[in-house]
Amino acid sequence: MGGDRGPPVTIPAAISYVNRESEVELILVGLEDVICAELKKHKSENHPRLSVLHASEVIAMNDSLEVALRRKKDSSMRVAINLVKQGRAQACVSAGNTGALMAISRYVLKTIDGVDRPAICSILPNQKDRPTYMLDLGANVDCEPQHLHQFAIMASVLVSAMEGKSRPTIGLLNVGEEDIKGTDIVKRTAELLRADHAKGVLNFYGNVEGNDIFKGTTDIVVCDGFVGNVTLKASEGLARLFKSVLTTELKRNPITMLGALIARGAINAMSRRLNPSSYNGASMLGLRGLVFKSHGGAEVDGYEWAIKRAFDAAKHDVLSHISATIADLIPQSSTYSATGERITAVEFNEQKTG
Repeated sequence: MGGDRGPPVTIPAAISYVNRESEVELILVGLEDVICAELKKHKSENHPRLSVLHASEVIAMNDSLEVALRRKKDSSMRVAINLVKQGRAQACVSAGNTGALMAISRYVLKTIDGVDRPAICSILPNQKDRPTYMLDLGANVDCEPQHLHQFAIMASVLVSAMEGKSRPTIGLLNVGEEDIKGTDIVKRTAELLRADHAKGVLNFYGNVEGNDIFKGTTDIVVCDGFVGNVTLKASEGLARLFKSVLTTELKRNPITMLGALIARGAINAMSRRLNPSSYNGASMLGLRGLVFKSHGGAEVDGYEWAIKRAFDAAKHDVLSHISATIADLIPQSSTYSATGERITAVEFNEQKTG
């Protein structure tokens, strides 16, 4: 029911994906009469792998977290996430209110043992024609070193599963590559990541700068949610500006229009590589269930990509891999010191008494 247009986008996307992927079954959660009308419109009301589950309420994009959590307990978002908790669904996909989706997901599903906070992870294009995974993109505006460390671990597992890379490279977003640069939090995070790199459990490249995101310098870029969200929105704005300027200049006069016609193949190929729809579907990592967030403005093909990413994550059992890796690298008997260094419970007690 979420997104700028709701069922006129989400339902055709669901129909398209279920027809393309024979292994998937989709439960369409929301206002039953609205969903059934859309299914009938597309002649898919009797599809064997599409079912409808009624939810009497819908969370609006401007609803507060209090409304989403306490007042609308039968919202389509809440019902869908409950399906994941109950094991009736392996993943939830929504284009609705991001804040509400994160809050409800965290409240219903809880976080994985060893993970303090969930993070939003999505992909961006790069010059190497493969995705750059970046997190956090807005869930946590203030982070401590242990949070960024956990983000790196979860993203490493995600990329390993989704991209088939056994040791994906991790970059820590900073204002320079040198170890002496950056905030105290970034420096302390780098120490944690370097320690894991020395043990061979993570492949830490080092500090990366903003331009490295689109160069494809590393498979993963880690940052706090404030920086990540600003970077994401600035990138989206730049992409729209580039498209607008290119279109205007190609239509400026008959000569440029002729040039556009000659270069049509290259322009179409570039458009396909940079199409934002192909990068839709952000994972909310760190929860005890798979939840994927689609951009609210996504069209049918973009929402279908979000469904595909959720399906792939479930198929590759990303959740159990993350849980196992977190348990291995951050045992429950461990915690972090005030400087961000990982210490055991015994050492922690000694520091407190000392």
